[in-house]
Amino acid sequence: MQITSTMRPLIAAAAACVALTATTLGSAHAADTDHPSVKRAFSAPPSADLNFAIKARQHGLTLNGTAAVQWRAGDGKYAIVAESRAPIFGKILDTRSEGVIDDYGLAPVAFMEKRFRKDPTTATFKRDTKTISFSVGDETYPIKGGEQDRVSIQWQLAANARAAPEKFKPGSEWAYFVTARRNAEQWVFKVVNTETITAGGSEISALHLVRLPLDGDDSKVDLWLAPTMDWYPVRVVFKDSDGDYVDQTLDKLTKK
Repeated sequence: MQITSTMRPLIAAAAACVALTATTLGSAHAADTDHPSVKRAFSAPPSADLNFAIKARQHGLTLNGTAAVQWRAGDGKYAIVAESRAPIFGKILDTRSEGVIDDYGLAPVAFMEKRFRKDPTTATFKRDTKTISFSVGDETYPIKGGEQDRVSIQWQLAANARAAPEKFKPGSEWAYFVTARRNAEQWVFKVVNTETITAGGSEISALHLVRLPLDGDDSKVDLWLAPTMDWYPVRVVFKDSDGDYVDQTLDKLTKK
């Protein structure tokens, strides 16, 4: 199937929201101060299947789609499979993260992203040599503990908040080192407040966090975690500086 001009924005939108955001980074290694390694209280949410509705505006086009996320945690391991689909085109994005659970929480071993009509890209966390490498490019980063990928990060946040909700107060900031498809850098999330959102036709109380802007990037990522629903991620919104946005909201939750 040929990729049309209509499809490209939706593929980009799905990639931005399912994996929080696509970030373009330089080739320089992060300084020690930009590579946080912090042990925090951790309590993984129960395994579940989550279905999301995606609404987006990209390049002047209003788009809709769906995303399905399988979250599994148990026996010292975890796995996340996220797929985005659009009417007519079918599956347009496939992302996966799997690994173990250690003293820092989620410890990815492999992160994979497969976009429509593109070869998959992977980030490999080599625990024996304590090195992160990528299938595209020669960039490498050290493993210090607590590193995440673009899929695992929201679940790491959920597990940290679930274990110590009293620490996730408005104004508090939470720094993590996050890998993308070919590089990595520090992401900092700031707690905004507890808000009421509509998800799955019901009103839900959720903790609103925002990812602080990266250097040279005016885009914004908002994340809502629901305390009354085991802190599952129930909404993610990605906004570009030009007004384009992607809004991914929970439609159905099935615990496993």
